Amino acid sequence: MSGASEKLVRDGRAWFGGGVIVLLALLAFAAPLVARHDPFGVDLINSLEPPSLAHWFGTDIQGRDVWARLVYGARVSLSVGVLSQGIALALGITLGLVAGYYGRWLDELVMRLADVTLAFPTLLLLIALVAAFQPSLTVVFLTIGVVGWAGMARLVRGQVLVVRELEFVQAERALGARDVRILVKHILPSVIAPVVIAATLGVAGAIMAESSLSFLGLGVQPPTPSWGSMIADGRDLYQLRHAPWTSVFPGLAIGAAVLGFNLLGDALRDALDPRAVRASIPRGAGLPDIARP
Repeated sequence: MSGASEKLVRDGRAWFGGGVIVLLALLAFAAPLVARHDPFGVDLINSLEPPSLAHWFGTDIQGRDVWARLVYGARVSLSVGVLSQGIALALGITLGLVAGYYGRWLDELVMRLADVTLAFPTLLLLIALVAAFQPSLTVVFLTIGVVGWAGMARLVRGQVLVVRELEFVQAERALGARDVRILVKHILPSVIAPVVIAATLGVAGAIMAESSLSFLGLGVQPPTPSWGSMIADGRDLYQLRHAPWTSVFPGLAIGAAVLGFNLLGDALRDALDPRAVRASIPRGAGLPDIARP
């Protein structure tokens, strides 16, 4: 077992964060088995029922089971987090590699685009982009992924600027190796550690971003359950006073998911080359402004 793996195994944050993520993933995967009720089933007679054996987390204003909607909402939040980070990774890694390796006008072009993207408050930029299209799950994860590429590209570009000057890369160039071979076989593996850590932290930020958009009515559209829309449904004063479970439980689910990915990301950052990685990835890297600690 390598030193990084040993550090990760001994780190309690990795165990706790990974355990929370695995638990949420299992609940999302097995939602039809563990939901116990139809997440779309309206039962106005049992509206705002408190938690009980029949309804573990109570019911909402329309009599829908909160637990059932919570586990189905996990599917939305986790899928948006993973898919949007996949898009951000694809764009950020590609543009960061090209900008850092070739430099000159390509570097200037990519970095200026990144600066323009990062100049806008993340949530406002997400709202503007989503509002320009018909809000849907596809639009949400595409928008979050596209907005998130800039930070990833700057991170990769900074690592490439260092690696491209190392002796083994210069030797490959002297031997006539093609640029694509150098980038894929030598440079990319050397910069992958901070990228993996930033992506892990970025999933937490994407979950927060999706929840914020759904809370504002610009995310997943009703009646599809989403943690953010569940909080929005229970935000009126009467429910906050007399039926707080309609918003407390989805809020706790968001907090648990974000905490799990943040703890796992911090553990990875300390385990994978702590001196270089900690210097290149400050706390909160990869997260939108609304999700940074």
